[in-house]
Amino acid sequence: MADPDARIAALEEMILARLDDDQAQDVVFIDLKGKSAMADGLVVASGRSHRHVGAIADHLLRALKDAGYGKARVEGMPHCDWVLIDTGDVIIHLFRPEVRSFYNIEKIWSVEPPVSPALS
Repeated sequence: MADPDARIAALEEMILARLDDDQAQDVVFIDLKGKSAMADGLVVASGRSHRHVGAIADHLLRALKDAGYGKARVEGMPHCDWVLIDTGDVIIHLFRPEVRSFYNIEKIWSVEPPVSPALS
């Protein structure tokens, strides 16, 4: 694809479809266009166990390679508590539920201001 925006949109769609096929849980897509230079999108998802997280990551890496998106950088595969896949345009975080709730990385990119107590 010649249009970079169309390529990124197709990549995001492919990632979300693959996560759905592998029954990833609580999938969240965060649009980072104009917010960060590190990527255009961030995906956070959970797997039910170490094995599920590892299988999701493995299937996603294979799908990325087969679709021609090149070789993504991967961290965390040996333990599969938190697997990070960096495609360059989209960063995917795959967690076990307990690890995801501990780090709560979605909150970092929250666009809503924190609620402050009312002043009396």
